[in-house]
Amino acid sequence: MLRISELKLPLEHPAAALKAEILRRLKLGEEALAGYTIFKRSHDARKKNAILFVYAIDVELTDASAEAALLKRLQDPHIRPAPDTSYHVVATAPSGFRRPIVIGTGPCGLFAGLILAQMGFKPIILERGKSVRERTRDTWALWRNHKLDPESNVQFGEGGAGTFSDGKLYSQVKDPKHYGRKVMQEFIKAGAPEEIIYVARPHIGTFRLVGVVEQMRQTITALGGEIRFQHKVEELLLQDGKVQGVRLTSGEEINARHIVLAVGHSARDTFEMLHRQGIHMEAKPFSIGFRIEHPQSMIDRCRLGVNAGNPLLGAADYKLVHHAQNGRSVYSFCMCPGGTVVAATSEPNRVVTNGMSQYSRNERNANAGIVVGITPEADYPGGTLAGIAFQRHWESRAFELGGGNYEAPGQLVGDFLAGRASTKLGSVIPSYTPGVHLCDLATALPDYAITAIREALPAFDKQIRGFAMHDAVLTGVESRTSAPIRITRDDHSLQSLNTVGLYPAGEGAGYAGGILSAAIDGIKVAEAVALSLSSK
Repeated sequence: MLRISELKLPLEHPAAALKAEILRRLKLGEEALAGYTIFKRSHDARKKNAILFVYAIDVELTDASAEAALLKRLQDPHIRPAPDTSYHVVATAPSGFRRPIVIGTGPCGLFAGLILAQMGFKPIILERGKSVRERTRDTWALWRNHKLDPESNVQFGEGGAGTFSDGKLYSQVKDPKHYGRKVMQEFIKAGAPEEIIYVARPHIGTFRLVGVVEQMRQTITALGGEIRFQHKVEELLLQDGKVQGVRLTSGEEINARHIVLAVGHSARDTFEMLHRQGIHMEAKPFSIGFRIEHPQSMIDRCRLGVNAGNPLLGAADYKLVHHAQNGRSVYSFCMCPGGTVVAATSEPNRVVTNGMSQYSRNERNANAGIVVGITPEADYPGGTLAGIAFQRHWESRAFELGGGNYEAPGQLVGDFLAGRASTKLGSVIPSYTPGVHLCDLATALPDYAITAIREALPAFDKQIRGFAMHDAVLTGVESRTSAPIRITRDDHSLQSLNTVGLYPAGEGAGYAGGILSAAIDGIKVAEAVALSLSSK
């Protein structure tokens, strides 16, 4: 198999043009080509009036033995042997093994459980929240009726926080073993669109994710795994620095010598329990800010020019960063084209925002977090859990500014830049439910964050004309960009630094930052558990 990269064609090219370009690049006749598959497809929009599709193609020759001679003859740096991206199991379950426990059913926990099940280890997966359809009803109860269930919401329940987000499946993590490919293949098996395997910025969207998550659960249980909902871990059972199992809030104890801790970035009570039990962890940086909404049509025009609205391109996105004069970095986070801003709190009397898109990405507004990087050394000194207290403070402040009923505090960008309270909306209607309460956001974040964001918005306007438009809407607060702690682990064994048999994983442990990276980390940790179990 050969891989051709940087193969460029016009946006509206006919299907036959791709095969013709492959043959031209290889300088071969059609009879020499046994087949080809698209490995990756992106687009080059630097020239908005002449946008190109950019392909990486895996090619199979009729005579595989001719590949070496062809490569030598072509001497093309963009034609190379295709790497093996297939997944290979690292172990199979031996007789008499003790079943491992996985805590959490977000993308990390789901993939840890799936891989362990595929290797025959029949994991017991514990989830504090409800099944994905039940938690969907509970989540809508907050969005529509101002009613929060602290154990079943955007953060807690089957599928994790990623279920109620844009469903983005791209990451910048290094992936030399092609675990990301395995993630995509499993999602496709579970009902995700097939193009996620090759498009440059794939996503699934919430409604489709619900069905995908359910199908993955069925696969795990068919392989002997077990998923128990509304089973919250009260404490770890420890002896001589080794895990012995878990105790649930019901009082039930489950014995295990291998526990994957994939609790997500909002399991604050679990972090507090682990800290009390002496599990090694440390404070880590994260970011805090607002959500911003613009007309998606404006973003499309700025990013795609005359090709705005072309269904081959879909809704346009953006990625922005600004280094403010006060030393703070301001950047766009979790940009959701054609999406909505959602209520994402998991604790009573607090307001948290996040972004979400459906697969179609055809809602009126674009939204993104505009966030400021913060560090424990400079911004929340006071111990390992100080970042949690910091988040809670500003989430409680947002609840207060929003009127005390889970509405989000909001302000027009023009008023925010001018330093005056907003009293009425303009052309941009905010999508957040239960609703937006207009106010002055100047006290919704620390002064240094407000100053940095006020400087960044006009700078972003120079890159995307209209970004600082008066009628764009800010809603607060975006505080769950990542976990404020890291549950540190050994680089080789992936076990806790001071607790044998405990495998911190995913976003909650500080080792991932999105659906794909969390799923990849789940695979890595599952393999570490499997190797340990198979060596006993």
